[in-house]
Amino acid sequence: MYGYTLALVEANKLAPRHKLGVKLGRVCIAAGIPVTQVAEYFQVSRTAVYDWFCGRSNPSWRMEPLIEEYIKKLA
Repeated sequence: MYGYTLALVEANKLAPRHKLGVKLGRVCIAAGIPVTQVAEYFQVSRTAVYDWFCGRSNPSWRMEPLIEEYIKKLA
């Protein structure tokens, strides 16, 4: 959880588990991967990553295979 606010961690815990961005958030939070690093890796804004982690928005369907692979690497 290092580097993440309690508000983000709580929002991620309360978000729908089936959403890919929420799953990504759980793995990244557990591994301590900074939002900035995730945003750079997927070439999106940090705001987009925060929204994914909290379940407010979903990654583009084109990114789904990349995100699934990233999750597997971290799990």
